[in-house]
Amino acid sequence: MDPIMLSVLLGFGLLAGVIGGLLGTGGCVIMLPALVFLFNYNLPVAIGTTITAVIVTATSGAIGHIRMKNVDYKTAKMVAVAGAVGAALGCYIFTILAGSIWALSLILGLAFLYVSIRMIYEGVRKSVGTTAGNEIPGDKTRKGVVGFFIGVLTGIVGLGGGYALVPSFIYLLNAPVKLAVGTSLASFISMAAVSGIVKIAQGYVDVIAALSLGAGTAIGAQIGAKLVPKTPSWAIKLLFGLVFLYVSLKFILSAFGVRI
Repeated sequence: MDPIMLSVLLGFGLLAGVIGGLLGTGGCVIMLPALVFLFNYNLPVAIGTTITAVIVTATSGAIGHIRMKNVDYKTAKMVAVAGAVGAALGCYIFTILAGSIWALSLILGLAFLYVSIRMIYEGVRKSVGTTAGNEIPGDKTRKGVVGFFIGVLTGIVGLGGGYALVPSFIYLLNAPVKLAVGTSLASFISMAAVSGIVKIAQGYVDVIAALSLGAGTAIGAQIGAKLVPKTPSWAIKLLFGLVFLYVSLKFILSAFGVRI
C-alpha cells in the first residue's frame, strides 16, 4: 500500500474514532460504510478489515474505561465467553454468505437501519438509560444469551460492540450508561478477536489497512470521549441517525441492484 493511501486511512481512522467516541458506538459503524462506498472495497473484505481494526479500538477503549472503573467484570466475562462462541458461529455463516453480496448488503442495511432508528430516537429524547450504579442487573443466562447473539452478528457483519451491546445492556438489562459503554468494550474484545483472526485466515482482511484504521480510531476515540462533556450528544446522535438512515438505504437498495 502506498504511503499516501496509508496516511488517508490513518487520518480517516482518527476521524472515525473521534465521531465514534462522541456517539458511544466505536468506529466500526463509520469505517465499514466508508470502506465500501468511499474506498471501493469488496464488501466481504470491508467487513473483515473493519472487525480486525476494531480489535485495537476496543482494547484501547476498554483500558480507558477500566482506569475509570466503568467495567462490570462479572458481566464482561460472561458476555465475552458467550460472544466468542457466537462469533465463531457467525464466521461460519459469513463464509456461506460471502459469495452472496446481495445477502450481506441486505443484512448490513437492516443493521444500519437499526442504528439509525436508535440514534434518532435517542436524539429526540435527549436522554437515555440509567446514569448511576456499579453493576449491570440481570442473571447470567440473560447476559450469556445477549453475548451469544451479538457475537453471531459480529461474526457475520463485523459490527456489534457499541451499536448493539450498549443498547442491549441499557434497554434489556437496565444498565447505567457509563457502565454499559465500558463493559461493552471489555466484552467485545473477544468477539472482535475471534472474528478478525478467522477472517484473516480466510483472506478477507486488508491487514495493513486494518492496522492503520485501528491505530487511528484508538487515538480518535480518546479525543472523542474527552469532547463528550462539551458537546450536546443528543444533537450529534440525531444528525448521524439521519446519515445512517441514508447508509442503510444504500446497502438495502444495493442488494436489489439499485444505486443511490
